[in-house]
Amino acid sequence: VQLQASGGGLAQPGGSLRLSCAASGSISDNYIIGWFRQVPGKEREGIASIYSREGTKYYSDSVKSRFIISRDSAKNTAYLQMNSLKPEDTAVYYCAATLLRRSLVRPWLRTWQYDFWGQGTLVTVSS
Repeated sequence: VQLQASGGGLAQPGGSLRLSCAASGSISDNYIIGWFRQVPGKEREGIASIYSREGTKYYSDSVKSRFIISRDSAKNTAYLQMNSLKPEDTAVYYCAATLLRRSLVRPWLRTWQYDFWGQGTLVTVSS
């Protein structure tokens, strides 16, 4: 499985961006898709995850009510709609995927829970 994140760029505070995560090869609905972000010098932070088979979504407190994770299985693509952006959202954003298994504890926002990673896309929020 290969993942490619895209859609990053410059946004103004209060603005919106939509990130995409395209998978090469078929990823069944039994895969969890996660979005993470990382600022230089800090650990990678899990911000959203989705498990389509049961329609489950989780968000970190830092993005809850502002970001929306979704997935289009027909297009093998996941999305992260980012609204009401703040300067502190500036980071490199990564998507990741892993096959659901019982050992994985919800809300699936830990880096070690994922087996496949995209290359990252930079989001800068600044006026």
